Amino acid sequence: MNRLAGKNALITGAARGIGLAFAKAYIDEGAQVMIGDIDLPRAQAAAGDIGAVTVKMDVTDHASIDAAVAETIAAFGQIDILVNNAAVFTAAPITEIKDADFQRVFDINVAGTLFTLQAVARHMIARGIKGKIVNMASQAGRRGEPLVAVYCASKAAVISLTQSAGLNLIEHGINVNAISPGVVDGEHWDEVDAFFAKYEGKSPGQKKVEVGTAVPYGRIGKAEDLTGMAVFLASDDADYVVAQTYNVDGGQWMS
Repeated sequence: MNRLAGKNALITGAARGIGLAFAKAYIDEGAQVMIGDIDLPRAQAAAGDIGAVTVKMDVTDHASIDAAVAETIAAFGQIDILVNNAAVFTAAPITEIKDADFQRVFDINVAGTLFTLQAVARHMIARGIKGKIVNMASQAGRRGEPLVAVYCASKAAVISLTQSAGLNLIEHGINVNAISPGVVDGEHWDEVDAFFAKYEGKSPGQKKVEVGTAVPYGRIGKAEDLTGMAVFLASDDADYVVAQTYNVDGGQWMS
């Protein structure tokens, strides 16, 4: 407990799911947490239950990123930890991928990660903060999938970005690393399941059962399965960990 005492964190896309689980875990470890989310009412409702604060944040909009970072600094004094969690999913056969879907996924998953990281890193460098930045990758970034080309490519880009930013920013004492989850249950899986129902002709819920059964650990993941790694990478225990992407997936991928 209290591994993050005195630390201030900004977590994007944390009004639900993995981001919200991270917010709870960070608060339990003594940190102050700002939830940055495009859905401010939902973020406010979630934050009220755990003692976080909120800011409306659209990671596709540079002005919104800058404003959210500035508001977090105004609220806490500085940012010690950033978690780039905001992301979206899409699926389609290669021959049916739409430009708008591609742009949306890359604007949020890749550009949103890069430019939020950039804004917070500039703040950390200016203040001499030895901070921690945690990006959210995915097992989908480790290999392609027939119907998930755009999402897989976006998460592969996050892994590569983590390596480049990690090597660059460690010069300033800023650690950049990433977490690569496998299949994680939650509200978002209704959306994922709908894509596979459409393109693979599966009944609702069937895909989730199949992927859960395939996990070597024996079940589909939960958001709480990832919090230990999220706390570790944000803590002083990870000072010598640089530019890595950690699989937390029940044994689905080994690297």
